[in-house]
Amino acid sequence: MTTSRIATALSLLGGLFIIYVGINYLIVPETTAAGFGLPAVPEGEAVAFLNLKGVRDVVSGLVILGLLATKQRFALGVAMLATSLTPFGDMATVLSWHGSTATALGVHGFTAVLVALAGVLLLREGRVSATDRRLVTA
Repeated sequence: MTTSRIATALSLLGGLFIIYVGINYLIVPETTAAGFGLPAVPEGEAVAFLNLKGVRDVVSGLVILGLLATKQRFALGVAMLATSLTPFGDMATVLSWHGSTATALGVHGFTAVLVALAGVLLLREGRVSATDRRLVTA
């Protein structure tokens, strides 16, 4: 499997997965939030904040899928690197609020690494392509 295919697969799976998570936050927010790793879940009217998270997750996935669909691979690489800060921030939040260490590292930390890896592969792919173009035109 080529580096380009790995980057594409990671981006596609990441985009689809975060859309799925976002939809779950919109449909069953309390149930979905319980798996986030924090020691407490918003209740009552505070559940509205979970809907905000759902909308943001869906939009994040749509940005990834949109860049992938339009073959904007360098821009997708930049977006993936920037997006990797979200699960890293989630991991740091869960750890700082004394939530589940296993969830913080195993879910959020692992996700951050995979998203960053996809971003690096996509950026590297663009650099290699530019080098190849220079060699062909020389």
